[in-house]
Amino acid sequence: MKKHYLGYVLVGSLFFTLACQPKSEESNSAETQEQTAEKPAEQRPSPLMTAEGQASGKSIKVHYGSPSVKGRTIWGDLVPYNVVWRTGANEATYVELADAVTVAGKALAAGKYSIFTIPKESGTWTVIFNSDWNLEHGHFQHNEKNDVLRVEVQPQWEEASQESLSIAVEAPGMVIKWEKLKLPIAIQ
Repeated sequence: MKKHYLGYVLVGSLFFTLACQPKSEESNSAETQEQTAEKPAEQRPSPLMTAEGQASGKSIKVHYGSPSVKGRTIWGDLVPYNVVWRTGANEATYVELADAVTVAGKALAAGKYSIFTIPKESGTWTVIFNSDWNLEHGHFQHNEKNDVLRVEVQPQWEEASQESLSIAVEAPGMVIKWEKLKLPIAIQ
């Protein structure tokens, strides 16, 4: 009995020692890349998206979580009116501006900014550029004191519905589309 017990201890120790050995950098980085590629798709119902392009010759890059309609009522329900919305899902949506721009005619310095929106049942919507761009929980962490710029933008309502939220860098600068909403933000 003692011999069998000692054998199990030795085999277990050997297995533990081998399992704890560091992997080579090559196999470790390949494993990391694989996990990075798989985790977002598995764990995120609203995938992370990036859009980039130019408006009036100035580079713009936008990072956002893209939620889907999934049969839900979006405006006034999932996204309430008159309340700050993170303009996407998960982390705060943010924009990287390589150069100073004007947004709806107002100056905005080069840099990174989170983007928030205040949807309204009628009239213009407020689009906010905030200096806190790296927020893990979107509008829950919005601090109005860090708002750098607020502009009013006229929403447009389209016949066709778009299932997933998209933010594109296109004329007139940046265009947010989701469900039947089209929100063009003029950037020059």
